[in-house]
Amino acid sequence: MSETIHVFDTAAELATALSAEVAKRLDAATKDRGAASIAVSGGSTPKLFFQALSKHDLDWSNISVTLVDERFVPPESDRSNHRLVAENLLQDKAKSAYFVPLFQPAASPEDAATLATVKTEAICDPFDVVILGMGTDGHTASFFPGGDNLYEALDLDEPRGVLTMAAENAGEERLTFNFSSLHDAEFLVLHIEGAAKKATLEKAQSGEDEDEMPIRAVLNRAETPVDIYWAP
Repeated sequence: MSETIHVFDTAAELATALSAEVAKRLDAATKDRGAASIAVSGGSTPKLFFQALSKHDLDWSNISVTLVDERFVPPESDRSNHRLVAENLLQDKAKSAYFVPLFQPAASPEDAATLATVKTEAICDPFDVVILGMGTDGHTASFFPGGDNLYEALDLDEPRGVLTMAAENAGEERLTFNFSSLHDAEFLVLHIEGAAKKATLEKAQSGEDEDEMPIRAVLNRAETPVDIYWAP
């Protein structure tokens, strides 16, 4: 494992620091290549970070934003990560960013995953920034313990793309980038908050069973060292 942990006193301080670092990297990429890409996670944890990042003065029209994973629900659903990003990140200066959703209005999650793979192909090889979250069960992205496509999702020999994931604790069927799409991002972050998630991370760091806690596979297999941002 190769990771660095950044500890903050409050979630607000974390959001400010993480948004500044992400903005610096996106700015450098747009100035160097004329374009940049970032994949973000859902849940309640990243809201402050999204809001802080949206206020940075960047070349947003040349920055592609997508999701690490998504539920197979339409964007108007209150369970949608698309909606979360639209309401919290694609605001203020970031309104002009190019958003590439994973949910596609297809007949099945499998069809949606195929479409999302095509639509994101140009921005994930590699991503400039990937922000991962983590659940207290040790899942990250939609790499759930017991997930039906977990082995494939974590296999770095798989081609980059989006696949489906169903698991007992996942709720709706999911769409998720596989780890081969995420592991070599220029800046790979695990953003977690609270004592329970810190305890989960420490358990993952001290154990060996990657199927039991898929975050272990991420920490073990990532090509880019993982920067962990944590606040109580």
